[in-house]
Amino acid sequence: MSNKALNIGDQFPNFEAQTNVGRIDFYDWMVDNWAILFSHPADFTPVCTTELARVAQLMPEFLKRGVKPIALSCDTAESHNAWIEDIKSYAKLSSFDYPIIADNKRELAVKLNMLDNDELSAEGIPLTCRAVFVIDDKKKLRLSILYPATTGRNFDEILRVIDSLQLTQKKSVATPADWKQGGQCMVLPSVQAVDVPKLFPKGIETIEVPSGKSYLRITAQPQI
Repeated sequence: MSNKALNIGDQFPNFEAQTNVGRIDFYDWMVDNWAILFSHPADFTPVCTTELARVAQLMPEFLKRGVKPIALSCDTAESHNAWIEDIKSYAKLSSFDYPIIADNKRELAVKLNMLDNDELSAEGIPLTCRAVFVIDDKKKLRLSILYPATTGRNFDEILRVIDSLQLTQKKSVATPADWKQGGQCMVLPSVQAVDVPKLFPKGIETIEVPSGKSYLRITAQPQI
């Protein structure tokens, strides 16, 4: 298997894998949804437990955006099912509604370049880092974040980025630093002044800067 690093905009590779709910073909499982694939070093570990619990709590938010979560951990499906009971108990969950890939041979972790060479198992084998991949409905990689094994992820931030990706895919805007859903957006530099009234009927504001260049153009968030 190749471990070539994936770049934003690359076709995300399809794969078959065993999960705690059976074998899946990744593309077939996605159907025409977006997906978030996030990896974990091992089952029955503290930070991973908090992360999987948080995603389970946020399932309505992911589904509202048409995004299907799927986790990966380097243990067996049987181990995952036992671990899920701990996760449900920890977070007081009545159900756990997304699959966990069983990558106990680390084949997928190698293929997707998910290993953290600074964090080793008791056997001296590199653990998977906390990778996050967001894949769109065209099976293109839209976001890639690699966290070290010792740092838990901020899934509210990941939802924020998904909101930005889905907005900017359809509208001629970009989202500024610390943007949140409903906040003001930046008009893309490629938008010509003649097209502004049609694209932004609510108008735009151009911020004056010492250079005299009119590149800082702000508008209300367009509806999608």
